[in-house]
Formats: sequence, C-alpha cells, structure tokens
Amino acid sequence: MRRRMAWYLLVLLAAATMGYPSRRSAVDLDATPRTTITYKELSDVRRFSSHALNYTTLLLEDEKGILYVGARGAIFALNSSNIADGSQREIRWEASPEKQNDCLQKGKNNKTECFNHVRLVQRLNDTHLYACGTYAFHPLCAAIDADRFVLPPHLEEGKEKCPYDPARGYTGLIVDGGLYTATRYEFRSLPDIRRNLHQRPLKTEESPVHWLNDAEFVASVLVRESEHSPVGDDDKLYYFFMERAAEESASFDKSHVARVARVARVCKSDLGGKKILQRKWTSFMKARLVCYIPYYEVLKGVHSVDGGSWPSTVFYATFTLSAQWRSMEASAVCQYNISELQRAFEGPYMQYQDNTRKWTLYDGEVPAPRPGSCITNRSREDGYRSSQDLPNGVLDFVKLHPLMFEEVKPARGEPLLVKKNVLYTALAVDRALALDGQQYDVLFMGTGDG
Repeated sequence: MRRRMAWYLLVLLAAATMGYPSRRSAVDLDATPRTTITYKELSDVRRFSSHALNYTTLLLEDEKGILYVGARGAIFALNSSNIADGSQREIRWEASPEKQNDCLQKGKNNKTECFNHVRLVQRLNDTHLYACGTYAFHPLCAAIDADRFVLPPHLEEGKEKCPYDPARGYTGLIVDGGLYTATRYEFRSLPDIRRNLHQRPLKTEESPVHWLNDAEFVASVLVRESEHSPVGDDDKLYYFFMERAAEESASFDKSHVARVARVARVCKSDLGGKKILQRKWTSFMKARLVCYIPYYEVLKGVHSVDGGSWPSTVFYATFTLSAQWRSMEASAVCQYNISELQRAFEGPYMQYQDNTRKWTLYDGEVPAPRPGSCITNRSREDGYRSSQDLPNGVLDFVKLHPLMFEEVKPARGEPLLVKKNVLYTALAVDRALALDGQQYDVLFMGTGDG
C-alpha cells in the first residue's frame, strides 16, 4: 500500500526548496539519488487525467482498491490498481454562478480563486466519505454515500472546517468521527487548529499570547499512543507548520523576521476546560523543528511510517531555503523519531516577556498535573478523569506557556541528505523488505522541475 501511495503522491502532488548541513561537509551530504526519472521519461506508467484542474487531495483506500482524488470542481474515485482503466466515477461539484459572482464582487481572481477547490476527502464512517471545498470563498462540506457516489441534496456550512482561500495552507483528518483541521478559516482570520463533528468542538486560544503566530500548515499525523500504553496515555495528533518566531536566538538574522518550522501536539480526548479554556485545547503545545542547516529552513512536506506499533513511528520532512536565498537552490531531508518529539514536549517551557516581546526559558514552578499533558492513569488516580477536572492553575499555565524550550532535533543530529540545485516538492516513504532480510525506508521525492 505504501509503495503505491508513494508513486501517487509523486505523480499528483507539487512543490519545494532548501539548505546546507552543519557537521558534515556539503560534499558528504550532497547525495545522488539512486534513480532519477524526469516526468517526460516515465514509461509504462498508468496515467489519469480529466477536464478538472488542480488535483489537491488524495485518499487511498487500498483494501477497497479505490483512490479518491479531490480536484477543482470534482471528486474522482479511481481503480487504485489501474487508474487508467476508464472505470473511474466522478462527482461534479462546481461553485454556483451566484457564489462565483459574489466571489468576484469581493475582488477575487476569476481565473484561480472563484471555483470550488476540494481541499478535504476523508472516510467518515463505514458508508460515507466527508468532503469539503472552498466553493468560491464560501466553504461547503458534504457527507457522500461512498457506494452511490453522488452529492447529497443538502450541503453543510464549511467555514469552520475548510479555508476560504484555495492557496492557504491546510491539513485535515477524521479520527474516530471527529474532524481535526488546521488553517486560516475565514477571510483575514487568525490561524487555528479546530475539532468539529464532535460533541465538544475545540479551537486554539487567541489571547493573551497567540498560540499560533501567522502559521501556515503543512501536514497532520495521528499517532495511536493509547495502544498498549503502560501509563494509560491518549492518542495524539501532531501538526507540522511554519510560523513567525519570537524566541531569543543568535541564529536568527535580525534584519529579517524569522519564520521557523514547528510541530504542535494535542490530545484526542481533550474536552477543553470547565471555566478557563472553555471550548479551547488544554493540551496544545508546540516546539521548534530543526534540520540543522545555517539558513532559514522552510518546511515543505512530512510523511510518517511505523513498524507496526506507535513507538517505532518515524517522521520524514523535506525543507528548502527561504525567499531571501533565492540566488541559491537546495533541499534537505531530515528524519525524526517520535521519542525526540516526546522529549521536547516533556522538557522545560518558555515564557513570553512583554517588555522585550520575546520568548525566553521559564525557570519557575510548574503546577501539577503537568500542563499540556494528556490524561493518564496517574491523573485519574489523582481525581482528574478528564481535562475539565484540571485545576485552574494548570489551565492558566497552559494558556500562557504553549511553547517548549527544547528543539526537536533530527536523528543523528543532522540531515539525512542535502541536495544542491534541486527543489524537493513532494515526499513519500515506503518501508521495503530487501533481499538481505532487512527493512529499509525508501524515499520518493518529487522535484520542482518534473
């Protein structure tokens, strides 16, 4: 399944750029891929194309033999064994003329923006898919009967589930019936991580310190950390994004407002607070994600794999150089073990200094139970059976200390590879069993020039 998914990602996805290593020389890390094939040289490849433009999201259900593709004005169901066999089914989902006119009245582009760009296609339950589209800056969502594969007669409001802007960074997952999305939802709104389709919708806190600072989201990953957990832990969702940095660091060029890569974490069973942080995450924490290259790192893609259990989860991420280094082209790939993410989230916190407008190390007392952590067996023994039972002191601390001091460092402390004069635009990973009996992670990387 992963191998097929890797090829689909490379054929149907797009774009990225990045930098140089710290500990080994650029010559050591400037690796030559084992196989390089340009798009025009692809042979014996099954292709699917249609009148629709902008294929924006994929959902592979390998056990059902179906690849769902969300596009501009359409959703397709393809035979995942042969996407070119002509058996595809299609839902036409165009924005109405009225909504397109409204979009034009708002000053939006009638060549790119005033359409219905399908941004989410996920399995909702055994019988239905759930899809959301921008619908000419008036987002809508639909629960689609997967067997009949037609739009339902009634569509749902999508403004808190899908971005207005088709170019906006966005990620979404449906987990146990809850919709977890991250983007800027409304026109000129702040970035937000939200949970919908759930009895307790949640969002991120906006004040007094913004938990997300001009964030652009790249990916989200569910890790089932409750499975066989000796401490009765909860499942977690990890969000990967870029945002403006405000921590004190000598590594930032003071002439530019630095943007850094982040990873944030929330607990699936979070119910929000009772009085403080009502309908807000009580488990939101974030940390810097570094790949150890000396110029600004721009996160472009993330892919996760595991060996059959969550403690073996590994994240791969591709980075590029930021805009001020356009005279140089380079890309890098870093690998992160989930233990490294856990170490950062279990470490010291940072605090915001109003006088300097910077985040610095917090060295004061930390209340119990540990702020931002999930409810565990120890919490339950102490009388905290859900986040709504947490003391006010813990919730106040969470509100003011969302940023962790420790950085999430790559495995072995350096990039897996750095490649000059190339832009890696899509990343997929397949764990393959080799002839020597060992398993290897094979990286498939799409580039900016095909």
